Amino acid sequence: MAHTPIRVITVEREYGSRGGEFAHDLATQLGWRLLDSELPCAAARIAGISPELAAKYDERLDPWYYRYGKIFWQDQVYSMPGLSDDQVFDSDRMLKLIRQEILNAAEKGNCVIVGRGAACALAGQPGCFHVFVYATPSAKRDWFVHAFPKQAQHADQLLAAFDKRRAAVIRKSYQQEWCSRSLYHMLLNSCMGTDAMIAAVQNATDLASFCPEETAAGSPTFNQP
Repeated sequence: MAHTPIRVITVEREYGSRGGEFAHDLATQLGWRLLDSELPCAAARIAGISPELAAKYDERLDPWYYRYGKIFWQDQVYSMPGLSDDQVFDSDRMLKLIRQEILNAAEKGNCVIVGRGAACALAGQPGCFHVFVYATPSAKRDWFVHAFPKQAQHADQLLAAFDKRRAAVIRKSYQQEWCSRSLYHMLLNSCMGTDAMIAAVQNATDLASFCPEETAAGSPTFNQP
């Protein structure tokens, strides 16, 4: 039975697992495009706002009081005349724009997409392979202390907070649990090392002998859900 060639790899990651670095190295190894911070930057460009402002909404939910107030202004009785959803930039709009960018990227193929619900947005699509990167608590703590020495005493709390925030975004946007094993084809402990991780993914996706010069002419067509 023939299988659809893998042309999109998504990488979800625990904060501090160095999953983003792995995704970068994987994309380099394959000669594929990397879509990480490029996603919020693309959303900013479409919305006509600065990348710095868009970054504040990246993988975050709006505060509860904002979401509560939004219910009222969207209500026909209380709505503000002349104000459309396209004129408001918030986390909801950010997520919609990024979702579309993910679908557009998958349509072109040959890309590694980092986080932001990509595994959910492309769930069930042919030619996609979904990876979740995690690490031991001690490894994540060591990374955090090295990266943010001034906040070392709060390492465990901040690491947990980042993951909790990411999980909340996925739960609200896709009604899925962010770390659910059923969303992913492969779970990788980053303590095994980047080279071993890349080799594992390449072997699992039949990309071990992939030539970066190959074109995407045979890339599959993706149906937007």
